[in-house]
Amino acid sequence: MDVCVKIKRLRAQAKLPAYATAGAAAMDLCAALEQPMELLPGQRVLVPTGFAMELPGREYVGLIFARSSLGSKYGVALPNGVGVIDSDYRGEVHVALVNHGNAPYVIQPGERVAQMAVMPVAHALLQEVEELSDTARGEGGFGSTGKL
Repeated sequence: MDVCVKIKRLRAQAKLPAYATAGAAAMDLCAALEQPMELLPGQRVLVPTGFAMELPGREYVGLIFARSSLGSKYGVALPNGVGVIDSDYRGEVHVALVNHGNAPYVIQPGERVAQMAVMPVAHALLQEVEELSDTARGEGGFGSTGKL
């Protein structure tokens, strides 16, 4: 399913989001930096992407995910797990990164720092009730299915 997303370039050096291959589920997001940015161990930064976007409506969300190579090789990931771009946000998209590694990591201008998928959203209509239906799992939480 294709959906039209409007993109506005905010910085001259911005590389607009793009799918690396025909089968890619998410678009690469690149650092719109004028010079390299050092990310020290334990440090968190906001990396500008140089663009703003308009999703086609509240039925869609932009979800930002870490690049697996940055995480596995250098320990660089998103501090909040997944970034959320709401349909009514019109400011510059930034990528929050944290260095979980033991060595500084230098983010280069134009470097791919994250990936973004545009996904449909179901808006829940909450209904307060006195009882919930029973299931085999019941109230079993963490590790209740046999693995910790």
